[in-house]
Amino acid sequence: MIIRFNPIAGKCGEIIEKLMSSPDMPKDDSLLFKIRLSIEEAVENIVRYAYENGDGWMEAGTMLNGANLIITLRDAGKPFNPLAKEDPDITLSAEERKIGGLGIFLCKKLMDSVRYEYKDGCNIFTMTKVIS
Repeated sequence: MIIRFNPIAGKCGEIIEKLMSSPDMPKDDSLLFKIRLSIEEAVENIVRYAYENGDGWMEAGTMLNGANLIITLRDAGKPFNPLAKEDPDITLSAEERKIGGLGIFLCKKLMDSVRYEYKDGCNIFTMTKVIS
């Protein structure tokens, strides 16, 4: 399942709900919680930062590959590799920590793999979760 959204401004909730309603999603509530939180963090980042004023498109898709659920988010916004940023120091208090980076850190912890590539003028963010 691949869905294209254009423009993406103000559509975080819609994008998240469409992905979560995919027939590829597992039935296990614990897995769904982890997947939903990861999707929310990744989609929110794209909607907020990829394009000025959210005036751009995003493709969002899910696919089953054996026991793996693969979630792919693709946009043509500003090139940005969220995985290149250093993980936040979660031993520090919220007041001591630098702002930003916690959402992608959560994605990396909750999903089994997270990848980024910039290809053909597009950011491609892929998250994989073993679901069986």
